Amino acid sequence: MISCTAIQSRKSQRGATLVEYAFVLILFLTLLFGISGFGHFLYVYHALNNAAKEGTRWASVNGFLCNDDGSCNGSNGMNTGPASHTEIEAHTLASLPASVNQSQATVTATFTHPAGSPDVCVNTVTAVDGTSYGPHDNYPGCTVTVQVDYTYNIIFPLINVGPLNLSTTSQMVIAH
Repeated sequence: MISCTAIQSRKSQRGATLVEYAFVLILFLTLLFGISGFGHFLYVYHALNNAAKEGTRWASVNGFLCNDDGSCNGSNGMNTGPASHTEIEAHTLASLPASVNQSQATVTATFTHPAGSPDVCVNTVTAVDGTSYGPHDNYPGCTVTVQVDYTYNIIFPLINVGPLNLSTTSQMVIAH
């Protein structure tokens, strides 16, 4: 036979179980949303990195001499001549997926001239026949650098975390 005190003890245990379940549920959901938020963060960083690489690749094949071989015909991107800073930046932004907010991204394209670059990248060069060339930033052998900066707003429950500034850079030698 079950006594009255045993029944009352079980009823009081039901409330304790409910409270324990609520604590565990909060911790579990926080962990679940945290994993999801971190996964989205990695996705955005990967998308930014890919866009920077795409921008440098596109600038590399749309260099100063691309008109000479007919590759600047508009079929390999949006330009019909050598790539400019603004065209490289626009192409890089267009490479971002729709799920990444383009208004939070800043793209900077620069032409650099590391040691070993052709003289025509920074100086006027005179050919044997007396013709002068340069300086041309986007001449084959010069280097293009694309940097993408992005302000990422973290969505994490119960913890207020400020925005993170993501930055990725890609560099490539111009081929055309």
